[in-house]
Amino acid sequence: MLTSIRRLGNSHGILIPKPLLLQVGLVDQAELLVEGDALVLRRPKATPRSDWAAASQRLAVSGDDALAMPEFANEQDAELTW
Repeated sequence: MLTSIRRLGNSHGILIPKPLLLQVGLVDQAELLVEGDALVLRRPKATPRSDWAAASQRLAVSGDDALAMPEFANEQDAELTW
């Protein structure tokens, strides 16, 4: 697909058709890099643990949030006063 490079303030840019953005899953952000003589636009890599809060909420709603290992006390805890 041939597209025009347009002046945008002090920079330049292109318009990307919505069907192309949807096809590769670009929504709000994109990673832009140079590979050889090509500009490459990619979906940003997910940050580690970025979806943990949502996953925890789904587990709690489903009732599948029990401890993987039951709580256990140390032998010395019997002598402690709480």
